[in-house]
Amino acid sequence: MASSSKTLVEISQPVKRLKSLPTSPENLTPKSSISALCKPSPTDGASSGGDLLPRISPSTLTPDQKRRIEINKALERSKRNLRLCTEKIERAKAEGMDYVKLEEILVEETWLEALPGELQKPYAKNLCRFVEREVRGNVPIYPPPYLIFNALHSTPFDRVKAVIIGQDPYHGPGQAMGLAFSVPEGIKMPSSLVNIFKELQDDVGCSVPSNGNLERWAVQGVLLLNTVLTVRNHQANSHAKKGWEPFTDAVIRTISQKKSGVVFLLWGNSAQKKSRLIDESKHHILRAAHPSGLSANRGFFGCRDCCPILRALLITCSCSLWFQKHHPPQCLH
Repeated sequence: MASSSKTLVEISQPVKRLKSLPTSPENLTPKSSISALCKPSPTDGASSGGDLLPRISPSTLTPDQKRRIEINKALERSKRNLRLCTEKIERAKAEGMDYVKLEEILVEETWLEALPGELQKPYAKNLCRFVEREVRGNVPIYPPPYLIFNALHSTPFDRVKAVIIGQDPYHGPGQAMGLAFSVPEGIKMPSSLVNIFKELQDDVGCSVPSNGNLERWAVQGVLLLNTVLTVRNHQANSHAKKGWEPFTDAVIRTISQKKSGVVFLLWGNSAQKKSRLIDESKHHILRAAHPSGLSANRGFFGCRDCCPILRALLITCSCSLWFQKHHPPQCLH
């Protein structure tokens, strides 16, 4: 496969915003980037000859400009969800409460519609009580509450193109940010993420980013979903089998049932067990060893499973077309 014209560094770095045309004072309410670009300015009313200047139409934008607009809109939506969660938590603290229930901090409408009533089920009520006790305990819990559902808040249901399934959050201070395999800027990249970047570089020639923040993957359609969404400080798997698994299973099952053509990347035995939730007649499943330092040399390096990530990030490309070319039907299972 020919290398993409977009490098991993380009995809991971902040997108330059397109300059908006002047708008009238009465129209300063927030609008989509495309609307702002297409709306004529009062200063554009007439030329020296009195003719109206042509409007900027979405059809005149280049594919790269359209992609940047969509990414900026997705980033703003993710920030809005983060702000809503933070405000709910701060409001609860102001009222003397030290905890906000899980169902109140899942705010992304597309997931609430896709998973109606999921957090009201008996298992979820038990999970909520468990997490509440843990948050009130003496051992720090990661990620902080406003980032627990960050994967769903960053990748709305209707934008899911690929799914990478992790195990549970990183359990060191400052590492977990609610996105599987991702760490905030300024935090040393864990070995698993380093190995993912190495495989991407070997697979399609991408440059390796300088940080491990995968937020831009998430907003472009890569759902970075851990099967367990919280963990105790320095205690890996400490929140396993407490109720998170039925919830994240419901997320995977819902994607399988209500969408088609999604690429699921299942790295390691734990993730591969989730294949039972996925309809392989509608979706693509790639299985490989886990990218951790302990197992990357046992089948992750050289698996060439990372390309669908890049394809999912490049809106003009199709995961399905890549899959048809590189994974004929006998390779799917």
